[in-house]
Amino acid sequence: MNAASRRTTYPGASLARHQRSMGDPRLRYPLWPTLPRGCPRTRTEGVDFPLEVDYAYEETPADLFTGPVRRAGQDAGLERWAPLLPPLAAPGLGEGATALLPLGDGVWIKDESRNPTWSHKDRLNRVTVSAAVHQGAPGIAVASSGNHGASAAAYAARAGLRCVVLASAGVPPAVASFLQAYGAVVLPVPENSRWPLLNEVCDRLGFHPVSNLTRTHTGHPFGAEGYKTIAYEIHAELGAPAAVFVPSGYGELLFGIWKGFVELRRLGITTRLPRMFGCEPAAGGPLTAAVRAGVPAAVVPVAPTDAYAIDCAAGGHRAVRAVIDSAGQALMVTDAEMAYARDHLASQGIWAELSAAAGLAGLRQQSASGAEFDGPVVCVSTSSGFKGLGVGDVPLEAVEPTWATISRVLKASGIA
Repeated sequence: MNAASRRTTYPGASLARHQRSMGDPRLRYPLWPTLPRGCPRTRTEGVDFPLEVDYAYEETPADLFTGPVRRAGQDAGLERWAPLLPPLAAPGLGEGATALLPLGDGVWIKDESRNPTWSHKDRLNRVTVSAAVHQGAPGIAVASSGNHGASAAAYAARAGLRCVVLASAGVPPAVASFLQAYGAVVLPVPENSRWPLLNEVCDRLGFHPVSNLTRTHTGHPFGAEGYKTIAYEIHAELGAPAAVFVPSGYGELLFGIWKGFVELRRLGITTRLPRMFGCEPAAGGPLTAAVRAGVPAAVVPVAPTDAYAIDCAAGGHRAVRAVIDSAGQALMVTDAEMAYARDHLASQGIWAELSAAAGLAGLRQQSASGAEFDGPVVCVSTSSGFKGLGVGDVPLEAVEPTWATISRVLKASGIA
């Protein structure tokens, strides 16, 4: 087979070439080793700048973006997009290819609860655990009390690696069940101790970090690469939407989706880019604070909120770039707004965690202010309602098995 033929078939080989600084795009680093502490040459006293991955885009297979999201005879998972991902050295669990559901009035829901551990984090952990395998790490470590920890534990188990999870007290029952099932070592510690201890676990034991280590959020340089496949999938079914509303904590997901659409334009697959809306809890809002202040990233105090999955004090530069470069917005939504959106999703058969409904809450907020969009709008729902706080705390009372009792209950519920 000649070179021209190889470029028009699906080779499965990664075209990743470098890590590039987001603090200074002129600075490049080799692809290995990964630099989860961010760019060492642009770091300041208050901000750590993340890295992203560059590819040999000119070698992208001509048919990569044609045909169905899943191809016959192909391993289920992110392999579908392997040329534009870092090397997938770890086995997958069938992540990706999640449902895109119409909600009416031009609004669509990208339901990430369909992933193997019921959240979007599976896309990130497929590529970050692959980095651990490629670099020969004995295990991975993560600071998380939610979706990230559950997903990391699953992919570590799949790859035959040990997993250490530094969690906060009060882990939701579903998340704790995931962690126990996958054999992770779970260490509940005070929240402000998680990142310093994560650094020690990685430095002393040689474990590979799959979550953040720095003051402002840099995260793993490969993590957002997994998320950009959401953009590929949306485009395959819908084309480029007018806007995408994304629940945002550290902003990796927001940036990853944005990067995916930017790549599609770079490759000539689309001429349109969506506006990106980062939707974060009103109890904190580091993305909103950074955008308003015109700074690369911000750290803010966080008030109590039930949106535990995205109640982040530290923001990251990637999210700021996604909002600014897309002419989008950072939005702060209240717990009440998220609860309303969550209940609306449930009325349509989609059970989402409170945090997962932040995207729809942000869209409702924009619509109430009179905003209009020239085309379809996608709201990303990030995780299952099973992950919510208090799930399992509502006991069911037995009902007397007679028609008189059943009829009375039905009538009280509005069923004639």
